[in-house]
Amino acid sequence: MMSNFILPDTYKSPLGVYDTQVAIGFLKRTFEDKLARALNLIRVSAPLFVDPKTGLNDDLNGVERAVNFDIKETGKEAHIVHSLAKWKRQALQNYGFPVGQGLYTDMNAIRRDEEMDNLHSIYVDQWDWEKVISREDRNVDYLKATVKAIVAAIADTKEALNAKYPALKTTLCREVAFITTQQLEDLYPELSPKEREDIFLAEYKTAFIMQIGDTLKSGKKHDGRAPDYDDWALNGDILFYDEVLGRAFEVSSMGIRVDAESMDSQLKKAGADERRNYPFHKAVLDGALPLTMGGGIGQSRLSMLLLEKAHIGEVQVSLWDEDTLTQARRNGIVIL
Repeated sequence: MMSNFILPDTYKSPLGVYDTQVAIGFLKRTFEDKLARALNLIRVSAPLFVDPKTGLNDDLNGVERAVNFDIKETGKEAHIVHSLAKWKRQALQNYGFPVGQGLYTDMNAIRRDEEMDNLHSIYVDQWDWEKVISREDRNVDYLKATVKAIVAAIADTKEALNAKYPALKTTLCREVAFITTQQLEDLYPELSPKEREDIFLAEYKTAFIMQIGDTLKSGKKHDGRAPDYDDWALNGDILFYDEVLGRAFEVSSMGIRVDAESMDSQLKKAGADERRNYPFHKAVLDGALPLTMGGGIGQSRLSMLLLEKAHIGEVQVSLWDEDTLTQARRNGIVIL
């Protein structure tokens, strides 16, 4: 059974299947160019799988199982990536990127334990990006300026799509409301984190919810974050209000990355001290890797939002349970 199928009232996709495919290509080309210019990024190649002994895979919330396989020629095991959060930082060093410049790449992943709903699939496709920054840039103001640049690139892409496809009617708010997870809890203590996001986005339309990963005053977390890539004091999620689904819609998780001090602290808090032995973690703790910031921007997520779709399966090909497929067929939602 599907965990949470949201059916909007009187939904009808503004674009047919053919036009949707053409529009996705236009969207990706447009947004990639705008993102690269806004953040000074160049495109690089990236792995689909990594050696688990390197510690480079993203552990997400620490409980998700990576898809793994053995390699006949080498006899070694490989893990399909969950994301490239840690790989990108090492790549910036290996490729010799200077301060102020960064990379972006197409990241494809399989998250076998994902709870599938309108926004979540076991297949993940992102623009993963990472940028070298200076010690002086490890602050909230620099983080906020970067968020505003990304939101502007997304809003510009939406306007270009609306001009090309007049059937698309919604617009995006360019003004970003910044709020921390603790401030959200203080505002709505009786609500769940997801309910807090929904009610806040219904009012402000575009937001960056900051400081995700640490425990709040209530003793609970707003959401999980691995302790070894984002600095929990300097990270967050970019969300828009989705008019089709009538809810908050996350398109990006991002942040300034851990330095030696914040990684040391967060590994202790997470009870993950065993990771200190991985090559990546040793390099961060020794100050051997560049200081960076980065994030992932969902390609299917962004396509779904900007093309005003009700389900992520309308813009990507994945595998779904029979209940999802049946409900979609009954309600005119074309799952690819």
